[in-house]
Amino acid sequence: MKSKTFSVKHECRQLLVYVCIVVICRFVYFGLHLENGKIPTLKVGFGDDIRDMTSFIPFYFLVDRYDGWKMNIIGNITMFIPVGIVWPICFSRLDTIRKTIFAGAGFTLLIEVTQLFCLGRHTDVDDLILNTIGVAIGAYIVFLIRRRQKKE
Repeated sequence: MKSKTFSVKHECRQLLVYVCIVVICRFVYFGLHLENGKIPTLKVGFGDDIRDMTSFIPFYFLVDRYDGWKMNIIGNITMFIPVGIVWPICFSRLDTIRKTIFAGAGFTLLIEVTQLFCLGRHTDVDDLILNTIGVAIGAYIVFLIRRRQKKE
């Protein structure tokens, strides 16, 4: 620890990563609706029927059984655009669009699997697809900017 130098740039980058993760976890695990003016408590456990907590058919649950599907699509995509932007800036190993998208998809898969253990939350293949699209949009923005900077 003593031999490491302090870098404000490095610390700000790490802070951006943490902010992305915390904001995503807030909305993924605690939902949007407040209870008595407060964020509801995370309840860990299993529901009565795991089939009610999962959806593996793409876009079936999203359109056919959910009224706020447009907001869900927009929310899932926009929530993960910052991941596609921040992660390749902060992690040198994410030096291609493909690596960034796979890392974002892995992060999304981790979130969806952990939601299996949270009462009132749902694991949905739609979220995996939409979140990965958001990461891809963010990654394309970063790598497009990098490509233009190299040309100049």
